Amino acid sequence: MEIALTASDGYTISAATFGSGRPVLVMPATGVPQSYYAKFATYLGDRGFSVLTFDYRGIGRSKNGDLRKMTARMRDWALLDATAALAFLLRQGSDPVSVVGHSFGGQAVGLLPEPERIGGALLVGSQSGYWRNWPALGKLWMWPTTHLGLDAVTTLFGYFPGSRLGFGEDLPPGVAREWAAWCRHPTYLVGALGVEEAYARVRAPIRAYAIGDDAFAPLRAVDALGRLYPNARWETRPVAPHELGVNAIGHFGFFRERFRDSLWREAADWLDRQ
Repeated sequence: MEIALTASDGYTISAATFGSGRPVLVMPATGVPQSYYAKFATYLGDRGFSVLTFDYRGIGRSKNGDLRKMTARMRDWALLDATAALAFLLRQGSDPVSVVGHSFGGQAVGLLPEPERIGGALLVGSQSGYWRNWPALGKLWMWPTTHLGLDAVTTLFGYFPGSRLGFGEDLPPGVAREWAAWCRHPTYLVGALGVEEAYARVRAPIRAYAIGDDAFAPLRAVDALGRLYPNARWETRPVAPHELGVNAIGHFGFFRERFRDSLWREAADWLDRQ
């Protein structure tokens, strides 16, 4: 069911609910609309969870007006949009909320309020985006992207044209520029925003899937994110495509229905135990 949420600054956020039961918040990746997670959310709903998906401002059904005129920063996606989504779930009952975070969604769990009410977080392709966390070949594209490309392209177009470059949907300019700045900081968004104490308050169990062929989230970067959650019960779960009898999974494959009886089932079982 589609619903509308209102962030604390008055911005309207598009969201959708699936199933009933124990609450799960799905926090999307950068530039990825909530519709991408609908089949996975439906599966969790059938497994006895009450799932909420949503679009960050400027993305999907939460896009309102010209991106060039948006003042949103990447931090707003967590501090305003995801916080509004979490508050909705918390109002529905007293159960702790589990989080499924894809890429940026998993990076931003530490920015959510009331971390003691998070029962567990399952992360997919989530990493510390500091460019030095990439292997040698990865650095060849991460350095120019984060030091030059994101800013230059955003200045040229007035927004970041992610849809033209294979980076999901187009991004508001403030989102793209802040993302690039975080990637230049050794402790990524945590150090850039000075929120070490907030991340230290997260004590929930976290399982982080590190997909073997995910160029956007290599194992070293996934483990580096774990160090940014110093008091969480962190578990890195490496997955190689050949283990599942496929040639590729990549950064986005986890949420495709072909993995319903493998990765989805394992994820739901893990959420069940939290």
